[in-house]
This record gives sequence, structure tokens and C-alpha cells, in this order.
Amino acid sequence: MVETRIAPRYRVSKPAQIEYGGDKIACVIRDLSITGAALQLSDRSAIIPTAFTLIMLEDNLKLTCRVVWRAAFKIGVAFD
Repeated sequence: MVETRIAPRYRVSKPAQIEYGGDKIACVIRDLSITGAALQLSDRSAIIPTAFTLIMLEDNLKLTCRVVWRAAFKIGVAFD
């Protein structure tokens, strides 16, 4: 398989939150790069908008994201 990503991704397991419209949904970052991440959701029925803020409490970071792919319990995001 040929890697087509701009930046290499690193496997991680970091707790995070998806924030939009005053709501926060818990998630886990499963892989991470400087350009994006894969997020695992605990609730498949959660409605995640196309754009949101990803909060990484451990790192004291808030990053604006947009969804680039979706699967049952995972979403891929690009950082804006």
C-alpha cells in the first residue's frame, strides 16, 4: 500500500473532546499528525458536524477541525 498522506501519522491513545454549539462529546484520538487525526467515538449515534473544535486537555490544545471521512465509530479530521 502506498502512503499518500502529506505528513506521517503516529498511533496514540489520547482522550479528547469534540466541541460544537456548546456541546461536548468524548472521543479518543487513535492516530495523529500535524495535519489531522483519526478519532474513535464511543457513541455511534452521536451527530458530529462537518466542522468543530477538538480539545486535547492533556496538551492544553484547541484545534479547529473538519471531517474528511466517516466510519461507524471513527472519523478522520483535517486540522484547519
